[in-house]
Amino acid sequence: MKSRIFIVPAVTALALLSGAAHAAEDQYAKIARVYNTYCVQCHGINRDGNGINSANLSVKPRDHTDKSMNDTPDDELRTAIKEGGAAVNKSVLMPRWEGVLSDAEISDMIGYLRYVSKKQ
Repeated sequence: MKSRIFIVPAVTALALLSGAAHAAEDQYAKIARVYNTYCVQCHGINRDGNGINSANLSVKPRDHTDKSMNDTPDDELRTAIKEGGAAVNKSVLMPRWEGVLSDAEISDMIGYLRYVSKKQ
């Protein structure tokens, strides 16, 4: 009888966590499409830096699934996205997305990158 008392809360907690994961995915669905349009060629469909273009690049694109992404300040990520990799002493091959992505999309992308690095 005691095992049922513990099973129900565990199942309920699992359902709540699953619902939270889906809510986060829904929150980032639009910016994930933007990532798929502009970033996936280099950073990869799995967000791990192994995009189709990565084999031809002298500097491997950043692995966005790496938890160390969370150590990078928002301002550095914003500058890298907006002004390109050279602006933050990273790869000159990372293009400027200013003029392509709005400031709001760049902010959403930073949140999405944090989400991707935490979910792995």
